[in-house]
Amino acid sequence: MLADPAATCSGLAGPADGAIKIDSAVLQAPSPPAVAEKGPTPSGRVVPANPAFCKVLAHIDPADPTAPPIKFEVNLPVEWNGRSLQYGGGGFNGVLISGLGLPPAYPFDKASPLALGFATVGTDSGHESKPGEPPQLFALNDEAFENFSHKAYKKVRDAARALVVRAYGKPPAKMYFIGSSEGGREALTMAQRYPDDFDGIFARVPVINWVGLQHAGTRSGLVTMGDGWIRPAQVKLVADAVLKACDTQDGSDDALVQDPVGCKAAFKPASLACAAGQSGDDCLTDKQIAAIDTLHATYKFSFPLANGLDDYPGWGVSGENTPAFGPTGGWNAWWLGTTAPAQPPLPSNGIAWIYGAGGIQYVFARDPKLDVTTYRPDDHKDRVLQVSALMDSTDPDLSRFHAHGGKLVILEHMADYAQSPYAGIRYFESVEKTLGKDKVAEFARLYTAPGVDHVGSGAPANVDMLAVLVDWVENGKAPADLEVTEQKVQAPGFETLRALPLCRWPAWPHYMAGPVTAASSFSCAP
Repeated sequence: MLADPAATCSGLAGPADGAIKIDSAVLQAPSPPAVAEKGPTPSGRVVPANPAFCKVLAHIDPADPTAPPIKFEVNLPVEWNGRSLQYGGGGFNGVLISGLGLPPAYPFDKASPLALGFATVGTDSGHESKPGEPPQLFALNDEAFENFSHKAYKKVRDAARALVVRAYGKPPAKMYFIGSSEGGREALTMAQRYPDDFDGIFARVPVINWVGLQHAGTRSGLVTMGDGWIRPAQVKLVADAVLKACDTQDGSDDALVQDPVGCKAAFKPASLACAAGQSGDDCLTDKQIAAIDTLHATYKFSFPLANGLDDYPGWGVSGENTPAFGPTGGWNAWWLGTTAPAQPPLPSNGIAWIYGAGGIQYVFARDPKLDVTTYRPDDHKDRVLQVSALMDSTDPDLSRFHAHGGKLVILEHMADYAQSPYAGIRYFESVEKTLGKDKVAEFARLYTAPGVDHVGSGAPANVDMLAVLVDWVENGKAPADLEVTEQKVQAPGFETLRALPLCRWPAWPHYMAGPVTAASSFSCAP
């Protein structure tokens, strides 16, 4: 507990240590919950209730005077439970993560980590995105890019820990890290590069092979230029065909593909080919079929990246027409956009093209005027390898993290078109191959959620992984199969619409009997 909260909080302001500067420290009164009308993700609409806490805004000065500072926020609850939780970022970051919202996958109706007594931490990773500027612009500065890759999260972790000691007189007994997408990459980066720093880590839909993703996403955009672009009505055509081929494979007719791995082998885009003289939204042209086959296919480099990888797994099937929630959802948001890819990318283009093409220009070629259609990785091999060494969280040797006593949970969404869930699955299997399945079972879990898109919509996706981690780290209770729910984003009840088992890889939910909206109607089996 904060002794004399107002005095302790105000006493944190001012210079801290060397490059660390405390910009403000203000005691915040408790605040009620709210639900916003719009948000970038389902959980992003939920504003949880906050307790009384000391809000500390700070920054870390760069060594390079032309580089931006690392901004961060630390929230110190008056009633502290002795733990800390660091949040990961998203996309190319550039936005200060407050640590006040719900963590990834978190149930909408559960008290926030701060309300539960966690000291929470977030950062902008060392740069600030500005309206009208490409989100990758910061990457032209070496220090800013290195901070984004891994250094910012370590620096902020250490600075936040020091603030906790100043405020409470002792460090956190246990430290946790939770992140999704880019934040999931950060989570795995901490386990790989800084294995002694966190006790429990949750990585949802992590961007494991970052370099591979940028190149594969760009390739998927290039094949939809011109006649290869797929119209929204045709996206529904494909989604309906996938469901027709695979929906009932698990024994239920619930408009959900429970086994997307098997479905990828069963569904053939060519089955939707236009017959001679046929056209329109009821069939696909040869170029559109080729584009889908490209999306599903492995992207191959001519040289190995970090940790010996030389490819990026193709995307899977199901959830092609998941409705957009804010800017996210299915093919129309991530892959295709509402207009065909352009140079420079337009806001109406797919996010994968905006991210990938911009990444090629600003991160790999470092030429903002580059014609992306002329880019070849071999022409920039040295830079590609340099970026891979910084950004790719693909090191399978987690022995030091295990020796520290750390616990890791990875969750992949099988209808994710922002990044391929097969990259995370392959990574987990490489950890098992490196350390042995029995040893990995002592400290790591991989779960896969069918039908869920990148940000958690389309199917049941909510589960309290923070509680799972705490129970494992502090009570030795290793998690088995879990349960995920799909909740209505409507306070105060956040009604559960349906639930499913969340199965440990490589098992899937199989229908037994009962309502398809109840998790008890399914069991996990290979």
